[in-house]
This record gives sequence, C-alpha cells and structure tokens, in this order.
Amino acid sequence: MTMTAEDLLAGSSLTHEVDVPPELLGSHEPHSTRSQVMLRPLTVRDLQRIAKAAHDDEKLSASLIIQQGLVEPALKLDQVSQLPAGLARFLVDRINSISGISTPQDELAELVQAPLARACFVLAKEFGWTPEEISGMTIGQILLYLEMARGGGEAR
Repeated sequence: MTMTAEDLLAGSSLTHEVDVPPELLGSHEPHSTRSQVMLRPLTVRDLQRIAKAAHDDEKLSASLIIQQGLVEPALKLDQVSQLPAGLARFLVDRINSISGISTPQDELAELVQAPLARACFVLAKEFGWTPEEISGMTIGQILLYLEMARGGGEAR
C-alpha cells in the first residue's frame, strides 16, 4: 500500500506524554502522582530554524529544541534558560528521541545543512512531494522514506 503525503505528515502532529524523574525536579521523595510533560517531535522546519538561529551556540540550540518540542507546559525562551541543567538535558534527549534524532548536539547543524537539502531533493524526486510537505516531516520519517527510496520502495 502506497502512503499519501497526509499519512507521512500525520506523525509530526503526534504528542508524547513523558514522565519526568522526580530527582530532576528538585525532589528526592517519591511523588504520589506522576510528573509528566507533553512533547512533540521536531520537524525539518523546526531544525532548520534552530540551526539558523543558534549558529554554533550549543546552549541556544538546546534551549530552542526544548521551546519547540515542549507542548505542555509551554515555556518562553527565557523560562527555558532558567531550567536546571539536568532537566534541560533530559528534555532535549527525549525530544531528540521522539524526533528520530540520536546525534550529539554538536552535530545538529551538520545534520540540517547539506545532507538535509539532499534528502529533500531525493524525496521530492522519488515521491513527488513539495518542499512544504517535506518540511513538515520529522527526521525519523525522512530517514524512513530515504531508505525506502534507496531500497526500491520497500521498507526493510
């Protein structure tokens, strides 16, 4: 069954409830209720904006990743910068994971530059998608469809 552009883009609107370890919230006592945040995967467009805004500033990249990926509670950039470092690292790791990104922060700019442009070109050529459709996809979705294009259209 061939997927439609709508099928592909559906993954970028998913949200994920993530339990935050109590020790990252400044409490070493077990909570009677779970402490959760709502996260969403980053899209290609998000990563391009983050790379452009942050240049080579890893701290700003991390803050922008949290601001873009944290749905609930939503935080402003100045609030994100006030988060404890351990909690910020936890959130960045979880956002990267649900986005299909498992690269260190210093590789983020490299990830979204030339290789991403080539990936968008290949997907547009192979599947006939517009740049707007591709930019709404998560990195995980892009990698899946690049693999399908490389393998003759079949997922392995």
